[in-house]
Amino acid sequence: MSDKIQPPIAKIIPKIIEKHGDKRIDNYYWLNTRENPDVIEYLNKENEYYQKSTAHTKPLQDNLFLEMKSRIKEDDSSVPYFYNGYYYITRYETGKDYPIYARKKGSLDAKEEIMFDCNEMAKGQSYFNLSGISVSEDNNWVAFGVDLVSRRQYTIQIKNLITGEILPLRLENTTGGSTWASDNKTLFYTRNDQQTLRSDKIYKHTIGTDATSDVVVFHEKDDTFSTFVYKEKSKKYLVIGSSSTLTSEYQILEANNPNGEFRVFQKRTRGLEYSISHYGDSFYIVTNKDKATNFKLMKTSETRTSSENWIDLIGHRRDVLLEGIEIFKDYLVVEERSNGLNKIQIRPWNGKGSYYLPFAIETYTAYTTTNVDFDTEILRYGYQSMATPSSIIDFNMRTQEKKVLKEQEVLGGAFDKNNYIEERVWVTATDGTKVPISMVYKKGIQKDGKNPLLLYAYGSYGATMDPYFSSTRLSLLDRGFIYAIAHIRGGEDLGREWYENGKLLKKKNTFTDYVDCSKFVIAEKYTSAAHLYAEGGSAGGLLMGAIVNMAPELYHGVIAQVPFVDVVTTMLDDTIPLTTGEYDEWGNPNDKKYYDYMLSYSPYDQVKAQSYPNMYVSTGLHDSQVQYWEPAKWVAKLRVLKTNDTQLFLDTNMDAGHGGASGRFEALKELAKEFAFLLDLEKIKK
Repeated sequence: MSDKIQPPIAKIIPKIIEKHGDKRIDNYYWLNTRENPDVIEYLNKENEYYQKSTAHTKPLQDNLFLEMKSRIKEDDSSVPYFYNGYYYITRYETGKDYPIYARKKGSLDAKEEIMFDCNEMAKGQSYFNLSGISVSEDNNWVAFGVDLVSRRQYTIQIKNLITGEILPLRLENTTGGSTWASDNKTLFYTRNDQQTLRSDKIYKHTIGTDATSDVVVFHEKDDTFSTFVYKEKSKKYLVIGSSSTLTSEYQILEANNPNGEFRVFQKRTRGLEYSISHYGDSFYIVTNKDKATNFKLMKTSETRTSSENWIDLIGHRRDVLLEGIEIFKDYLVVEERSNGLNKIQIRPWNGKGSYYLPFAIETYTAYTTTNVDFDTEILRYGYQSMATPSSIIDFNMRTQEKKVLKEQEVLGGAFDKNNYIEERVWVTATDGTKVPISMVYKKGIQKDGKNPLLLYAYGSYGATMDPYFSSTRLSLLDRGFIYAIAHIRGGEDLGREWYENGKLLKKKNTFTDYVDCSKFVIAEKYTSAAHLYAEGGSAGGLLMGAIVNMAPELYHGVIAQVPFVDVVTTMLDDTIPLTTGEYDEWGNPNDKKYYDYMLSYSPYDQVKAQSYPNMYVSTGLHDSQVQYWEPAKWVAKLRVLKTNDTQLFLDTNMDAGHGGASGRFEALKELAKEFAFLLDLEKIKK
């Protein structure tokens, strides 16, 4: 159908970009200007082409949307958690897109106090996001951040929870996050640089004063670091953190002394990463000190915080990644990862009888959730698998009894987890490394090479892609799709080395791992090249761009969401949000060896005259993380160079940013477009 409708062809205005004596010609650099009417016109033409070309799938999109929506409990609410005298609840009402944040004093039977009804606050806005809710210790004030553009620039306001009045104060260009001192009138918050959006300054505001008199408490001048502020769970300390990809530094100040001077906990040392948790008269430190690649747990006194005073509590283990800790009055909870799976260990402070929570299968994910109360023997954690809806569980660490507080409801009556098979398989990559894939599919599927299979991956920043449940995914599984997650290098799925071996000058391992996983599912007859689909977003979109250049013949279709594809040009421009903080991830192209390596895989630079799979590419005009022009330029170049007549769509949300639409059901419409793209390629009509 799409061959009758002519796609827009972007005009060519060559721009020479020179670096290290190398000249690159960028024919579509002109698309980099958001304010240029020609750019908006081109994006609108691409949208029109996509809409006309897929008009025949519109009934299918509508059906998918209604089907996915029908599985979601509309009048849903979170499991309440108790903090500082109040139960806090987030709930949704039928037919409404946004959450309502509420609390109840002392008992769940108490009268509900609505703190924020985001449905009211979002009226008239094409995008709305509320973030960073922070309640003062006397429970009288709440600070919150609002973003109306989807550019992660939040305006912080303060509400009086007794009178309901929102103060006229507006703190602009912030991360949305803030924390109160113990005096209940001093608020610390983080501001962004207006151009790069790097969080670089911590400010202090006092209720009743003008925002123009707010003082800068800390300025993070190193442009590879970002900064943030929070309060320890013990409530004793305010903490300012600074972090880059490889290095961290913290400063502490007693929360009851907001006008005092913050003091450095352990000064930054390149390559030293650490995080701190306060308990009693000590700090507990998760750190990679002494070449502890997979991190270890150390301890030090409140008064002697520099690293020469730290002592080992849980030593480094080569085969176990220490991911984090939760501290309680009588227990230490340790989150670990080994052989690619989450483990939760309970360690009583008295040293008697530590143990692990038991988990039976290999395609699950388990994680601690909201544990704000210090003096309790209850650990709250979450559990889900690819076929098991997510549960919130309260676990008594003394008696080892567990109570499932809530399991995600899948409405419609048709879902039964016993109708699905989940498995984990291991792929031998080109260099001999074993890479796991988690997958789920409907019972009865034959391994005959005819099944459509959607292979998802990310593979950057040490982000782990754990096996998880999705009710929307059932729309693919019930139509015969296999869904798989490739746990490729560049994530931290198998420990810190898994990440180290998929970044900087080893980045290509991420791409070759994915290609090897693709070859495996074809060889094992889960699917074939005629039915294999690839999906990734953001840095996972870079992965999509790399694999379609390297091995386009393996895929029938590709979904690339907000893809980071113009790697070299972006990393050379330090005015673009996030760039300088990413040098430790991708390399600094001002250094020729990194420039040459990046250029050798940069999807935009490596587009060539060859056949490409069918592709659906999405972006947001206001995206602050991957600028819209990267996918726009990539698609423009692909249009001219690809040698076959497969589908190529660029779908730009003219109202949103990196995360897409803000309403909970609007996001389903975007997912319905992706699913319809896949089903249409499989000739599945309904």
